[in-house]
Amino acid sequence: QVQLVESGGGLVQPGGSLRLSCLASGFTFSSYVMRWYRQAPGKERELVASITSTGDSTNYADSVKGRFTISRDNAKNTVTLQMNSLKPEDTAVYYCNLVAARNYWGQGTQVTVSS
Repeated sequence: QVQLVESGGGLVQPGGSLRLSCLASGFTFSSYVMRWYRQAPGKERELVASITSTGDSTNYADSVKGRFTISRDNAKNTVTLQMNSLKPEDTAVYYCNLVAARNYWGQGTQVTVSS
């Protein structure tokens, strides 16, 4: 069965960096677009970044452009979100997402940006 396991969240000061990883299993990882979403308290889940199956094209929410980078390693079934210049408004639970027969989500990893 499909499994998405996120890691790498934590507490960081404004201006700092974090690197999130999502380890995928149970499907042909290299065939699918992968996405990162986030959900802040009291807000709807929003799309942060996406990457094509081959990694040759990426898209970002306007709020993270120039600060976040999504990448993937199809040999390791991993998608990564490098987050730099973090702001308090980046505080959220971050989720890895696969759209296949249905929407699949990981358990999420908490990112807190605070001094």
